[in-house]
Amino acid sequence: MSTVSIRPTVTLDPNWSLIYTGETITVRCWIQNHERTQWTYEWRPTNLNTYPTQSEYRIYRAAESHSGDYSCRGRGDYLLTEWSRVIKLTVSPELNADIKVIPVGEMITVRCEIQGGNTSWEYEWKTTSSIKPSNQNEFRISSASSSHSGNYRCKGRRKNAQYKTTEWSDFIKLTVNNNKPQSFLSVSPSWLSPGASVTLKCEVEHPSAGWRFYWYKTVPKLSDRLYRYELLPGSDSGTEEDSYMVHGQTHTAGYVCRAGRGEPVFYTEHSKPTFVWSGASLTVSPDRVQHFTSDSVSLSCEGNSTEWRVRRFPEDSYLSLCSDWGTMTGSTCNISGLNSSAVYWCESGSGQFTNSVNITGHNMILMSPVHPVTEGQSVSLGCRLKTGQKLSNNVFYYQNDKLLQNDTRVELIISAVSKSHEGFYKCQHSGKESPQSWMTVKRHEIFPWSLIVGLVCGVLSLVLLVLLLLLCRFRRSKREIFVFLI
Repeated sequence: MSTVSIRPTVTLDPNWSLIYTGETITVRCWIQNHERTQWTYEWRPTNLNTYPTQSEYRIYRAAESHSGDYSCRGRGDYLLTEWSRVIKLTVSPELNADIKVIPVGEMITVRCEIQGGNTSWEYEWKTTSSIKPSNQNEFRISSASSSHSGNYRCKGRRKNAQYKTTEWSDFIKLTVNNNKPQSFLSVSPSWLSPGASVTLKCEVEHPSAGWRFYWYKTVPKLSDRLYRYELLPGSDSGTEEDSYMVHGQTHTAGYVCRAGRGEPVFYTEHSKPTFVWSGASLTVSPDRVQHFTSDSVSLSCEGNSTEWRVRRFPEDSYLSLCSDWGTMTGSTCNISGLNSSAVYWCESGSGQFTNSVNITGHNMILMSPVHPVTEGQSVSLGCRLKTGQKLSNNVFYYQNDKLLQNDTRVELIISAVSKSHEGFYKCQHSGKESPQSWMTVKRHEIFPWSLIVGLVCGVLSLVLLVLLLLLCRFRRSKREIFVFLI
């Protein structure tokens, strides 16, 4: 990847280097005259590089910890830009209660009150905003915009004695945040059995009355790196309820929501995609979490779809597709080497998502299963060196950093796993240590056949007993005839 003489620009929206705690601000990275390149973005500080890595980073409810120097650079088409110049952001605590921050499009009323006042007063306003209030005691804003931002104060004047006035009130600072309010989506349950129902719940930042809620399914656009949103049935005009139930969920899917109100409709931002996992799966070959850096690994997507793509999100880089670091053949991604740890998953053009799998590359590895194991199964954990050296002794295994054994066994064999065996495992040999891998243990769900068989046998035994008693009685007195309906 070659570095080009392109310097991105970092901007703030709203363009204030000083903001107060609780406000929302967006940090954007802009690369001039290179719209044709599919850029992904890398940020400083590094904790901004969250999934997905895009051209903007939005800070909701800013805290003093968000203060600092921000810069970015772009990656794309085997190109790497220079780092942008640093922009400094300072988040200050609110000094008093007279600072009002509201989102754009919000309804608000600024009121001037005179203690002991009556209808004999008229009102005068002073403001630094571009919109001037009338001489009424209330200034009602039906849909706030940036032009309403400013300092407001008022005083009263007697209608029948214009020279008699009150003192000016203290200033109230009104700040209209130009960013749309954010929506937040939660799902319950997030893991479910095929055919079950899932409940979606949408919340709006700075909640208030009058919102209607819109519900969408996320569908990967296989032609690029983005998603499109499809409205779910019954939400074309929004719903009054802030929850929505999806019945008969048969495969993994992603959902988003947003809210709107007013005429024309003012919408919040779309929520971040939230996923419900079921059905489709990602399989790894060889079937283990850890691999040597030189290993060839195959990732196969399995589910009710014919078109798939594989994505990964490394610990130290950015979101990317299989075509960037491997070869996609049908529904399988083949990788010739693993340079770092990353999370992998599959997406289909019909809107399915598989489970995610964490895979690491290292020179010393722990042989452990990728997928959850069921209670009662036998599991074998082993330790391997990239050199191929056979380990015969002095291998130590740890669960959650606690030493499990210190004898000469090469493998850690658990004959029947239970929930107590769930946790992080690693191995150690001659001062070298493998990465940790998490082993998940599923509970063994047993259908109660034994109970059903027992009940059936009990009922049959009772019926046979009754018939035997009747037969004996019939033999003693052949003149008596009994009819039973069973």
